[in-house]
Amino acid sequence: MGRWRDAVRSPIDRRRFVQLAAGSLAFGAVGCGRRGDRASSRGSTVTIAYNPSLDGPFGLGAPNLLFLSLVRFTEKGDLEGRLARSWEHSADFHSWTYHLRTDVRWHDGVPVTAHDVKFTLELLSRPESESFLPFESIDVLDERTVTLRSGHGLGYQTRAYCLPKHLLERLDPGSLFRWEFWTRPVGNGPYRYLRQVPNTMVELEANPDYYRGKPRIDRVVLKFSEQTGLTELLSGSMDETSGNTVRFPVGKLDPRFRVYYFYEGTNARGIYWQNKHPFFQDPRVRRALTLAINRRELLPLINVPRDIALVDGPYTLRQLRRGRLPAPLPYDPEQARALLAAAGWQDRDGDGVRERDGQAFRFTAIVFQPPYPTIALYVQDQFRRVGVHMDLQPLDDSVVSERLKRGAFEAAFAILPGSQWLLQDQHSSIGYENPAFFALFQRAKDAADPDEEDRIYRELANIVRADAPVTFLCPKVDLELVHRRVRGLNSPWRAEPLQFMEELWLDDRSR
Repeated sequence: MGRWRDAVRSPIDRRRFVQLAAGSLAFGAVGCGRRGDRASSRGSTVTIAYNPSLDGPFGLGAPNLLFLSLVRFTEKGDLEGRLARSWEHSADFHSWTYHLRTDVRWHDGVPVTAHDVKFTLELLSRPESESFLPFESIDVLDERTVTLRSGHGLGYQTRAYCLPKHLLERLDPGSLFRWEFWTRPVGNGPYRYLRQVPNTMVELEANPDYYRGKPRIDRVVLKFSEQTGLTELLSGSMDETSGNTVRFPVGKLDPRFRVYYFYEGTNARGIYWQNKHPFFQDPRVRRALTLAINRRELLPLINVPRDIALVDGPYTLRQLRRGRLPAPLPYDPEQARALLAAAGWQDRDGDGVRERDGQAFRFTAIVFQPPYPTIALYVQDQFRRVGVHMDLQPLDDSVVSERLKRGAFEAAFAILPGSQWLLQDQHSSIGYENPAFFALFQRAKDAADPDEEDRIYRELANIVRADAPVTFLCPKVDLELVHRRVRGLNSPWRAEPLQFMEELWLDDRSR
């Protein structure tokens, strides 16, 4: 998930398209706005702001419009059939058998079969695909049935978008990213490729042969718009643009548009503590600093909805979707002061800054680019109120990343990258050592049963609440600004039009 979300706002070339086709997720459940039960506009077109590619027009949400995956996640984090109508798995969750629908065709009219699934997964398992889909076996049982076996759970692999074997099998896999196919793709999804204007736009049309029925929005125009999406949205030349919470002045939004938000997977904004630094070796100090921050009050300062979940530990996307997150530490400055005092930090000279062994509690935090300076200034004031002085050093993102990697910091405001933030070489750079935690994390990585994975993550969260090796400030969210005429979206699991276009409709009375 992290790879998908990290790529969402960057230009995409053919290589990234293939990688996204191998693992991008289509979030949300089918349900809201079924065909025929709302006012709709026939002959309708939706224009979407779209980051262009220098080497091919597709990426971002386009694979979801053009291609079907075997399954996708529902709003609650369960699997829902797409190309697969049903499936079963072995008791250890390592072997999955999928039974395909019989009414899905490629856009050139050829039926989709289990051979297409096998071809795609074998293609995406090749080293040059960089998609990392390890399988022990892929067996076609008949035209509509395929069994996959892996040493890991198949939740990631089975969301790969299926590609047409009959069009691609004779092409050189070593030239995968140079295939002309990526510029004029033939898919099996709700929309099919229509035309493109180089460096300007790509146009897709509703697939009349789609197994769920022709989508109500007839045309989708992906308008190349690198950094001008907001301007074009306000000018009326497009219906949607997206971006981070810093970019959009949500409080002054034009009433023609609605704002939807979605989580960037399990990414979070937070503070890394250098656990080996004398100030931060004691977990009571790290926990005190978390307790000192009124995180709910921070949210509107960075255009984040007040009602999003706050956490203090790693969690799975399934837990997030089901609202079963670990409880956060409260805002409790009095307890923070007590913990600091218990760790030996007292303000003995009355200057407002605590000391221990003659050394004032003063340190420097390096800071990523916006919105982190805004966050850091707020946190700086919160720390001052409990007798801790924090200087701030804003740096280019590349410098902060490099120093994080080397462990060359006392504290750092940056992204906590997904639920596995402590296993992405960060645990060594922040000096966190807890054998029980890392043993559990390895179990979580190997867990194929989602219920078992959730149980392990609950244990991990309890450890992190106590140790506080980092401070979670808030989940990372992005925003969609969408014209009010586009109906069928909601936050946070149905917020992205490109992910749910087949389920949306238009109400031009909202113009």
